Order: sequence, then structure tokens, then C-alpha cells
Amino acid sequence: MFMMKLISNMPHPPVVRANIVRSTLQPFQAASTFILLKPARRGLANDTKQVSSDDETSEGPQSKEKTENAKRKIENDPRMKDADADSRMKDVEDLIRDKYAMIRDEEYQKPKNAIVLAHGLLGFEELKIAGPLLPGLRYWRGITEALASKGVEVYTAAVPASGSLEDRAAKLAEVIERKVGGKSVNIIAHSMGGLDSRYMISQLKPPNVKVLSLTTVATPHRGSTFADYFFDLVGPTQIPKIYKILEFCGLETGAFSQLTQKYMSESFNPRTPDREGVKYYSYGAQFTPSLWSAFRQSHNIVQRFEGDNDGLVSVTSAKWGTYKGTLDGCNHLDLINWHARIRWWIWEITGHKREFNAIAFYLDIADMLAKEGF
Repeated sequence: MFMMKLISNMPHPPVVRANIVRSTLQPFQAASTFILLKPARRGLANDTKQVSSDDETSEGPQSKEKTENAKRKIENDPRMKDADADSRMKDVEDLIRDKYAMIRDEEYQKPKNAIVLAHGLLGFEELKIAGPLLPGLRYWRGITEALASKGVEVYTAAVPASGSLEDRAAKLAEVIERKVGGKSVNIIAHSMGGLDSRYMISQLKPPNVKVLSLTTVATPHRGSTFADYFFDLVGPTQIPKIYKILEFCGLETGAFSQLTQKYMSESFNPRTPDREGVKYYSYGAQFTPSLWSAFRQSHNIVQRFEGDNDGLVSVTSAKWGTYKGTLDGCNHLDLINWHARIRWWIWEITGHKREFNAIAFYLDIADMLAKEGF
């Protein structure tokens, strides 16, 4: 709150204040609420305990016994055990380790058509934090340049950082049309950018934008438990106050409630079917947070209810279309090359091998698209 108050008092126009807030929040977009989430978890536990108690009272011992017998019958069903084993085996097979640890020596193929990079929540193309004369902070850090160096025709699309999916999708269509000029494109989207792209492809269907494929990286196709926790924690009476602060700083607020599991399952996904003729690929990620990780608390929350995750988005939620695999040892920001350099430096001097290079990963996606004929 002190940071927000300090920024709001600065003699800057709203757009500049928005850039300051966004640049502050992006590397730690979840960290500002992590400390507060432990009480919410206790509250949920208490709620769960109360519901269980109420159920036992209302159902009676006979009903409870029937329920337990049914549960035991399902658990002991050999078909269920086989299904669980198959699921676990599939998860292991999907894991990608070391494949993108370094840029390979052999030549990467380039796709015939252009690639558009679509950013996630609180994203941007470039922020000039230290003024126009110094290098800015880029969302796709080194990735755009790496693709271009291999001859790939690549564009970035900036949309409202925290606008609604509908507004972000409309802007995405506008940017692609303006930059690419009606040529066919392959979209690679990180996080919420995948939802923007899906909505644009399925619902907006812009006539001058022809999408051949959409590859999503850690996109919450089924929402995120972390978003649900945030809204449960803050409560309906406090949300408008937080929104007013963000709006004063020039940020929109439509995106946040649209990332909940309820919204995705009951509203977005039912009305956003895949479009025939467009190929959909997806990647997920998982990691084990260290004690000092900014994603530690959010990871634990998502892990408890959804399983393996990258600190914000679960592997289950990230799967859409043809699932290409789970990047092991990567958090949500590692996926766009925002890893902490000091972390890798410590790993190297302590004898650990670097397991993921984001540039190698995106070069491989381009290579995959080329081999698929795109």
C-alpha cells in the first residue's frame, strides 16, 4: 500500500504511473499477495471442516456408511487403479528435462509464415523505465532477437496489460492486421496471451488475420486456483477499492476475475470453441520452489488443489489441443527468459547444470512449426 500511495503522489501523468506500477509488478506479479494467503488457507480448512461436520449431522450414520462403502468400492476397482497408473505414466512421459538446456549446434528450420508473440497479464513490449536513452525492459527478453537472427519473420503484439479478454483480443487482432498486413501467421502466446488468442480466433474472426496455428505456453485454459484464492481472500467489499487504485494508475481491471476457474469453466470455454482449420499446441511447466522463491506460496496453493504447476498455472490447466509436454524445473517467468541471473550463477559455481534456456525453447517451437508445414 505504501508503494501504491508513493506512486500515486508522483507528478507523472497516468500513463507514466502505469508503466512504473507495471514494471514493479511484472517480475513479482504474484508476490504482493503471497504473504497474506496463509490465513486464507486456514480459513478454507475451517470451512471444509464445518461442511464435513454439517454433512455428517444431516445425512446420519447410515448415509455416511453408504458413502464410505461407495468410495471404497471405487478405490478398490482395478480399472480405476489402471487408469490412475496410466495417468501417472503419461505425466512422466510428458516431462521435458534438459532438452532446452542450451541452443543446439544443428540448424533450426524456420517456418514459412510469420510468428506473432502474444504476452500475458501485465505484459508489454518494452518499458523505458530509465528514460529514452537507456535500454528498456522487454517482455520477450532476447527471444524476438533470437528468432529474427535465424531468419524467422517475427512480430510482438502489445495489448492492454490488465484489460478484459475481449478488449485484449480486439487489440491483438488490430495489431496483427497492422503489423503483418493480412499474411498468414503462427501465434506463440505466454500465459493469458493464449486466452486472448483463442477468443480472437474463435469469436472475433477478423477477416484480415489468418491464423494457422496457436501455441500456448503456460496458459490457464481452465483458470488458476491462485486467482480464486485472491478473490476469496480480498472479499467482494475490498475488490472495488483495489480496482480504483489500479485504475487511478492507468491500469484496467477486467482481466483479473476472468482468470478464475469458475469463469473459465462456466463462461469462457463453453463459448470459445476451437476453430476448424487452426492447429492448437500447448506446453505446461512445473518446478519445486526454493525457500526464497517469490512463487513459493502461490505454488503451494495451486499444488494443493490442481497438482504440479509453475507457480501460477497448473500443468492440467495448461493443456490444450496437442500437448507437447511439461517443461520441468521452470517457473512462470523462466518461460519468457526472466530467470534471475544470480540464481543461475550460483547454480553454476555450485556445480549444478542449467536445465532450461528459454531462447532454445522458442527456437525449437519455430523449428517444430516449420516441420509441421507452417
